[in-house]
Amino acid sequence: MLTDRHSMDAWSGRIDPEPGSLRWHQRIQALCAAGEPGLALLGFACDEGVRRNHGRVGAAGGPQALRKALANLAWHRLAPAYDAGDVCCEDGDLEAAQARLGRNVHALLDAGHLPLVLGGGHEVAFGSWSGLADHLSDQVASGRAAPRIGIINFDAHFDLRDPSHVHSSGTPFAQIAERSAARGWPFRYACLGISRASNTRALFARATELGVLVREDHEIREATLATIGAELDAFVAGCDAIHLSIDIDVLPACEAPGVSAPAARGVRLELLEPLLERLKASGKVRLVDFAELNPAFDIDNRTARAAARLIHLLSL
Repeated sequence: MLTDRHSMDAWSGRIDPEPGSLRWHQRIQALCAAGEPGLALLGFACDEGVRRNHGRVGAAGGPQALRKALANLAWHRLAPAYDAGDVCCEDGDLEAAQARLGRNVHALLDAGHLPLVLGGGHEVAFGSWSGLADHLSDQVASGRAAPRIGIINFDAHFDLRDPSHVHSSGTPFAQIAERSAARGWPFRYACLGISRASNTRALFARATELGVLVREDHEIREATLATIGAELDAFVAGCDAIHLSIDIDVLPACEAPGVSAPAARGVRLELLEPLLERLKASGKVRLVDFAELNPAFDIDNRTARAAARLIHLLSL
């Protein structure tokens, strides 16, 4: 692993006297080569993509804010969890930072870990996917068939903007579509939580052209969870591996005010959780990333706490 920064300083908190009353800060370990496979948290301290996309910057502080929010949560895992440090983008060279992120994700997958990447702007998704693609390419070189990677993105935005002019937090899935085509791999993308008010006709047309499974924010209700869950099951069945990407701005602004682009409506936490549990139960999730937490605009750590709860759910 060749991360830019590694510190365990964020991992501190309450210690309870009762036997077995452990919290994340008491069980998380610094990543080491000898560790058995587990969950590996990898930070992407970057908001260069948000800046290029004319959003409000501050997401580079997301990884540490997420660690601090996780630190005091109760520990229920049976397998280990590791902190693999941060990949940073402090010089504006987003593409180089994404490449370093990809190499680190690749190494974690090769070691048998489940990488959970803490962003950072949603440009994190392209770097994360690149690591998974390179890992699976190694398997193709060993004689396996081309992989079918399914991307499931919970997000108010498609992030399918034209990447030919500039790479940003608005282009990662368009970049992935291009790279998939260059490799001769299928592009399988589902985006749930889309705000029609925040995505242009051109983006909806692009999603249709690429065969994206789309569910808008207003479509995700308690009455539709079973139907949408069945659609996700069918999507997952056609994939060999799932890249789960969660843009925290999919939550309503009242639950997640500290993001780069707050959602006026969004999808409530209580509706998001059962869909994530369903995906976790599939056993096909190989990579998870969280994007757009902006602690500079958070209120009482509300957004960090919501995201930490989702990480906790996915870690069980």
